[in-house]
Amino acid sequence: MKDHQWAAARHDARALGTRIAGTPETVPLHLAGGRILATDMVAAYPMPHCATSAMDGYAVNGPGPWRLLQAHAANPGAGDRVDLTAGEATAVVTGSLIPEGTTSILRVEHSTLLGTTLTGDRTLQARADIRPSGTEAAAGDLLAAAGTRLRAGVIATAAVAGHDELPLAAVPAVHLVFTGDEVITSGHPAPGQVRDGFSPVLPQVVSELGGRVASSARIGDTLEATIAAIDGEAARAVSLVVTTGGTGFSDRDFVRAAVRAIGGVEAISSIAMRPGHPSMVAVLPGNRLLVALPGNPLAALMAVATLIDPILRGACGRELAGLRSAPSATDFAPLPGRTRLVPARWVPDAGGTGPDVLAPAEHVAPAMLRGLAAADAILVVGPDGATAGSPVPYLRLPW
Repeated sequence: MKDHQWAAARHDARALGTRIAGTPETVPLHLAGGRILATDMVAAYPMPHCATSAMDGYAVNGPGPWRLLQAHAANPGAGDRVDLTAGEATAVVTGSLIPEGTTSILRVEHSTLLGTTLTGDRTLQARADIRPSGTEAAAGDLLAAAGTRLRAGVIATAAVAGHDELPLAAVPAVHLVFTGDEVITSGHPAPGQVRDGFSPVLPQVVSELGGRVASSARIGDTLEATIAAIDGEAARAVSLVVTTGGTGFSDRDFVRAAVRAIGGVEAISSIAMRPGHPSMVAVLPGNRLLVALPGNPLAALMAVATLIDPILRGACGRELAGLRSAPSATDFAPLPGRTRLVPARWVPDAGGTGPDVLAPAEHVAPAMLRGLAAADAILVVGPDGATAGSPVPYLRLPW
């Protein structure tokens, strides 16, 4: 068995994720929050679709002075309309439809009104403060590419651009399997027991990454229970099964044996990374995928960033999360053949004059979570290590 290199594991996981992509569905805008665009979103018409005023003030025709026809901005929605001829003006507010015959907008702060006679304190440029149709976008302009997550700003733009609904990527259904005779879900653990750190967080993480937890199971450490959990009715109804624990190679680790027993094939057997080396991805009968996370909490969440995030991105038509670069606050010794994933936080540079640097968080052993709780990013330290002050790749926390 040969370890996958970390970068190759992410790439291959995303490619596997494309195999479980569902059929896109059309969803009304008010239900689209957090979902992923299945196709490019373009402007249905010019934005704005008509010429509007960029300022509060007066629409005017000619150089002035002007006779004010209407002291309050017209309301086109109520059928109110004003057309201007030479020497005439009418009140407008920001966003008002430009009346026919308008040559410029006179800002209210630059105007004087005596009775119905309007004057300005400066010479107006032609088309001053008129926002032409299409200033923001022309009809057909790309507003958001396929694979974009629909945050509030994107949804608002979709509405303004003429969309009532959008085609969205199908949400992959996920079945979670929590293993371990020693795991308890409440109270204080006795010696030999551990508290469950997975079930409170994995559903939220899966949702934030673009999936949906449809079901879950909690099992003890037996081969029979593991087979039933990854190949039972609930597991067969989803496209992605995620297990926690039991990914090693001892006689008390049953996930790999269960995969073989049901006819599954390991696609990524292990990864040359620390922590999280025994993570595994398998293809199960029925074109399902299984991601086996290690039992140690930090190792498992580093595997989530390495495998589950790319798989769900592939399933939803998104690209891999890009690596960024920042100076390291410390030295990292070489670790031949392994990539280290180190929870890190932003700190000022030592001299206090340069950009912030990324420093390893404290408490980042594979079984610890305190460091990740205080982290801003994940440093990706290659086998050659790094020196303080040198640029090191990092991932933004994907959840």
